Amino acid sequence: MPSSAAVALRGRCCGCAPSRAPPTTGPPSCVSTTFLIENKHNKAVPMANNKDGKTMPNLSRTVRFNGHEKLPYRLILSLLSHKPIRIDDIRPDDQEPGLNEAEVSFLRLLEKLTNGTTVEISYTGTSLLFVPGTLTGGSITHQTPLSSSIGYFLTPILAIAPFCKHDLTLILKGITTTNDSLSVDVLRVSGLPTLGIWLGENAAKLELKISKRGHPPEGGGECCFKCPSVKVIKAGVNFTESGRISKIRGIAHSVRVSPQLANRLVASARSVLNRYIPDIYIYTDVYRGSESGKSPGYGLTLLGTSTTTALYTAEAVSYPTSTPEDIGILASRRLLQQISRGGCIDQGFEWLGLLFLLLSHQTDIGRIKIGGPFTEALVAWIRDLKKVFGVQFKIAPVQRQIIPEAAHDDDNDVDEDGDDASNDDEESDGQDAKVDYLKQKSNKLVSCEYLISAVGLGWINTAKSAK
Repeated sequence: MPSSAAVALRGRCCGCAPSRAPPTTGPPSCVSTTFLIENKHNKAVPMANNKDGKTMPNLSRTVRFNGHEKLPYRLILSLLSHKPIRIDDIRPDDQEPGLNEAEVSFLRLLEKLTNGTTVEISYTGTSLLFVPGTLTGGSITHQTPLSSSIGYFLTPILAIAPFCKHDLTLILKGITTTNDSLSVDVLRVSGLPTLGIWLGENAAKLELKISKRGHPPEGGGECCFKCPSVKVIKAGVNFTESGRISKIRGIAHSVRVSPQLANRLVASARSVLNRYIPDIYIYTDVYRGSESGKSPGYGLTLLGTSTTTALYTAEAVSYPTSTPEDIGILASRRLLQQISRGGCIDQGFEWLGLLFLLLSHQTDIGRIKIGGPFTEALVAWIRDLKKVFGVQFKIAPVQRQIIPEAAHDDDNDVDEDGDDASNDDEESDGQDAKVDYLKQKSNKLVSCEYLISAVGLGWINTAKSAK
């Protein structure tokens, strides 16, 4: 049976009844209906049947993908490259095959952000043809489903928000904090500064305001994201020095629970972090009344800032059997793990840095340093960029070596009398072996960093309104 989400998109999205039987012609082979989204009139108009061959878009440049992984990110690549994409095998073996509720909701959000986008979905919902339109921006309000958080929707929107025709003001309602995706706190303290690296002076106009917090399962949160429209992004970004951690900041929030839980989060986090750095300040953010959402919960977000403005974030959110002490210690250890990876870009936004290296102007080579090892998601993202834009990155490992203190000891000490020369040689050989062992052991504890460089494609926002 087709998933209810896919049927909902084909039916309620445009006001037309869903097809009862799969067609026999037209790409994809099982497409039932095609819709042309026209946000200007806030409705979707059915296109002519595929068999007529009159209103079908030019699909000669279609890029094909398989699977549902990273579906929102592949859709934004289509919008930025102006190439149609075809995605097949979307959960074909599940009990409810096809697009899920969150993916359908993201498609509806893209409908509001664009004008002239064409979406084709198969009868079972397992195939999707997406023909991009023009990014319009403006003031938009969107209700996200309770199956996913606001971060699932807002994270990929960061990549297309600067390239809209008008400045974007996006209000998202739903769950603000979950363990499955980035929270709005991480997006505010790390996502916006990362985006601002390539926006230059326009970075001051970026804003993410959290009006209400919403924890699962009922949500009830709300945030407002504002992003300016730019013609081109900054070129020649060289962010290759990670520096040393100079300060740690954090936000401990609680909704519909005792305010003392936030204080316990702070105390447990400081018990771990105070061993490494004294400059630590964690704010407590207690929400009450209508601003506290519909479900109780608490969480901790930590931000480490280096001497070169490199950012590292970590967070932990309450779950049914957790205590504030567990959450505080978990978030602290995650932050230390992120710092140990190195690099200059926060792990949650490495994909954004790679994308903007490609979209920058063709005036200079851009370079960023990323901590290792690469995740599977980042490797898949690099392959998707190559498949869509046809470009490659130059990736050079930067191995960080740590020499143990034992290596600096004088291992050539000889007795003044020279009587114990043979014993000294044996001790020296043993010391060398110990130093080699310590080197190998220390190298395993330190991740390798990678210097990634690329020449920009010179992407220009031709839809930007003239002022």
